[in-house]
Amino acid sequence: MEEKKKEEIKSDLVKFSKSKDYYKKIGTAWKRGYLLFGPPGTGKSTMIAAMENFLEYDVYDLELTTVMDNTQLRRLLIETSTKSIIVIEDIDCSLNLTGQRKNKKEEEDEDGDDKEAIEKKMMKNEGDKKESKVTLSGLLNFIDGLWSACGGERIIVFTTNFVDKLDPALIRKGRMDKHIEMSYCGFEAFKVLAKNYLDVVEEIKMTPADVGENLLPKSEGEEGETCLRRLIEALKEEKEEAKRRVEEEAKQKKDKEEEKKRRKEKKAEKEAKEEEEEKKKKIEENGDAEH
Repeated sequence: MEEKKKEEIKSDLVKFSKSKDYYKKIGTAWKRGYLLFGPPGTGKSTMIAAMENFLEYDVYDLELTTVMDNTQLRRLLIETSTKSIIVIEDIDCSLNLTGQRKNKKEEEDEDGDDKEAIEKKMMKNEGDKKESKVTLSGLLNFIDGLWSACGGERIIVFTTNFVDKLDPALIRKGRMDKHIEMSYCGFEAFKVLAKNYLDVVEEIKMTPADVGENLLPKSEGEEGETCLRRLIEALKEEKEEAKRRVEEEAKQKKDKEEEKKRRKEKKAEKEAKEEEEEKKKKIEENGDAEH
């Protein structure tokens, strides 16, 4: 993720955590919704973990398919603590939220006298007994209805791979306040990952003249691939030199800190010695005065 986007999210989280008086003033529940969407593997779950560590909130991972009905959903919400992040991952796969309105209309249009239709409906109802009865309406109330006013300082996070499959009512502003697209890895994100996982130097400074010199063919028959390899070798050498400089700077910094510490200890030792001598001097003076 780009650094600018990352800082924007952090700023939004900090602002939310300090907005108790604001939410009280406008008369709404102290909560905020985040929708993380994008292809699989783009860091949606990692983003949630980062939010948890940044805010130091509790995290509740809610699996909607195991929630039997709206009543149980409400009970789960009430049992969560303040300063918490409630997560529903892959919301598009958890429940058939987009089709509930359509299915209801289709059921009303079915011919109730048709024997085959009745048997089919009975079989469907039998299967539904084992499935979650959470409705779109129940989930909407969970997000911003009366239920959501229980407690405060909660963040609700939905993740999805297919944002276009979700009901617009579920992700509109006011419910999912901030929509964050988690896209494929760009160059800036690649640099951060390479630095974190491989401990490589974040950047190498090389002038255009140096780059051009390494890319320039040294002979008439020299191929472009050879020139690129030469540039890569030059970059590796520069990387090692940069790494050596970083290590040298770290060593110098450490030496300075240790020298400062030694001076401080030496000064404290000297002051303690002077204080001890002063005490002895006073004792001797008091003894002479008594005689």
